[in-house]
Amino acid sequence: MKKQIIVLFAGLLVTAGCGLQPVHAERQALKVCSAENEMPYSNKKGEGFENKLAEIIADELGRKVEFVTWADPRYIVRDFLDKGLCDVVIGMDAGDPRVLTTRPYYRSGYVFITRTEGTDEIESWDDEALRKAERIAFVPGTPPEVMMRAIGRYNDMFNYMHELAGFKSRRNEYIKYENEKLVSEVSGGKADVAVLWGPAAARYVKASSTSLTMTLIPDDNKRADGEKVGFHYSTSLGVRKDDTALLKELEKAVENRSDEITQILQAEGIPLVDEPEQVLVSK
Repeated sequence: MKKQIIVLFAGLLVTAGCGLQPVHAERQALKVCSAENEMPYSNKKGEGFENKLAEIIADELGRKVEFVTWADPRYIVRDFLDKGLCDVVIGMDAGDPRVLTTRPYYRSGYVFITRTEGTDEIESWDDEALRKAERIAFVPGTPPEVMMRAIGRYNDMFNYMHELAGFKSRRNEYIKYENEKLVSEVSGGKADVAVLWGPAAARYVKASSTSLTMTLIPDDNKRADGEKVGFHYSTSLGVRKDDTALLKELEKAVENRSDEITQILQAEGIPLVDEPEQVLVSK
């Protein structure tokens, strides 16, 4: 009994009598996969809106953020996330089968961008102005390409789209289209309309010295064979498939800081749409 009392008393001297505080290990930095130059999302300087979103999430978790930058978006999951170089990918499509994704922190859509003055606003792919437009800027391999084919304008724009390609990687011919450049094609009068992902274009539409109109495209489009072409998508955070603990933490962080996240997106000018209601199917 005396030994137990002496040990307990010694412990009290260390923590209280000597004025020392219990030591808590600082949590490791939250390693976020981030593009080195994919504006307006992110860059090495931390100027993108996804950089800001990552900082909010890390702050909620009580951790510092460490950006692990990549140059080619095709290999983020395989070469960075799965190999443990980073722990979170921001800006993933909700439900991406390669990862576990959080509940979406925003949903947006593709937009038509036109000059405000002297140009009719385009509201759908059925608009006659699209058939009369001399030049339409869009990114190949995206839903707008499918609809350009559906309305018979893809071949007309083939050579023009090659002119807009601003970067080509040496690895497997990765071609990059700069969002700012495509918006400037409209503001500078070189194109009649641009069709882009809203979050990618919003910053440059706001900054344009020429007044531009950004119109959200309805999510009711169909290709030539009648199958739907999606134009609204939800965005989430992604983690490795076995990292359920971090997933739960991120879910809570997104929920707790949802107001701040929305404020950043709105300040960016990103068009936001509501998440679709879940359809319950009885068995």
